[in-house]
Amino acid sequence: MTSKELSKGIIRAVGVLAGIALFLFFLYEIQSVLVYLAIAAVLSLIARPIMTFLKEKLKLPNLLAVIITMSLFILAIFGIISMFIPLIVQQGYNISLLNTSELHNNIKALLTQINQYFSTRGIDITNLIKDIDLASNLKIIPSFLNAILSTAGSISMGLFSVLFILFFFLKDKDLLHQFFLAITPDGKEQRLMNSLNKINKLLSRYFIGLIIQIAILFTIYSIILLASGIESALVIAFLAAILNIIPYVGPLIGGILMLTLTMTSNLEYDFQTVILPTTLWVFVGYIVAQMIDNFFSQPIIFSKSVKSHPLEIFLIIIIGGLTFGIAGMIIAVPTYTALKVIFNEYYSDNQVVKQLTKYFN
Repeated sequence: MTSKELSKGIIRAVGVLAGIALFLFFLYEIQSVLVYLAIAAVLSLIARPIMTFLKEKLKLPNLLAVIITMSLFILAIFGIISMFIPLIVQQGYNISLLNTSELHNNIKALLTQINQYFSTRGIDITNLIKDIDLASNLKIIPSFLNAILSTAGSISMGLFSVLFILFFFLKDKDLLHQFFLAITPDGKEQRLMNSLNKINKLLSRYFIGLIIQIAILFTIYSIILLASGIESALVIAFLAAILNIIPYVGPLIGGILMLTLTMTSNLEYDFQTVILPTTLWVFVGYIVAQMIDNFFSQPIIFSKSVKSHPLEIFLIIIIGGLTFGIAGMIIAVPTYTALKVIFNEYYSDNQVVKQLTKYFN
């Protein structure tokens, strides 16, 4: 190899690396758009059974079916938002600047009652809380709320973008298929279509299963909180149920959130006679709900929808979490399912692939 050929090879390699770097940088810059596309794609998978029912059972035209499906999504979104309005108003009143001192006094009284309760049992927690400057810490809460409100505009823009993309995904159901076909080598189109159809079917069932799982948890949480007389019980139950989308970590965060809001909803009452028994009752109910979810809901969803062994799911979620954090845990199962379908289509004779995809048959 001459020096001229070596130089050309080096320049070509540098050019390729530069091109890859620019492409990755471009993806990083448009990450918001990619998120919108991903959310719209997930919603289109969830909407697939609705579209099928409207078009095949009711014999509605495609455009009318899309309009009805989009209307249902919009109504669901506004319904969820309306659920949070009472909680937002209540919390905004309690922790606004005008009420910071009142909230400080209530929490201080609660801590005093907790300290008195444990002191009678020989446990001194004064040293654990004496260095906490509640007044200064509570001052950051209004600022935090203002920061949340300042993002409302961007959230609204994101919601509009997702709905706009979702409309065309539903209207032109082959839009994504055509894109993948355009970048597929000749002779591989049929296998690609088989993979995409199977992925759509499995992921549609998976996301519908998640919705059912959340609905079951929401119902149980609501019953527990309503029976305990907690204000904004439905909103708290919905938040805790939604957090279960995050495997393993979500239920822990949801439990802490539910117990914390249970205690803060009863600040005006006595700790030993009201707050502690109510919190314990909610805690026991939450544990029962998690047992139902872990031993009933999740196994059915994973085994019936994505056709994978529970041990596979556990390992994949752990790997996704270690690699990409919470986002990786959320997308681990759908991504793994899509890869299994693709490998099953293109490498069905491989023994490892056969073992991993044996539940597909």
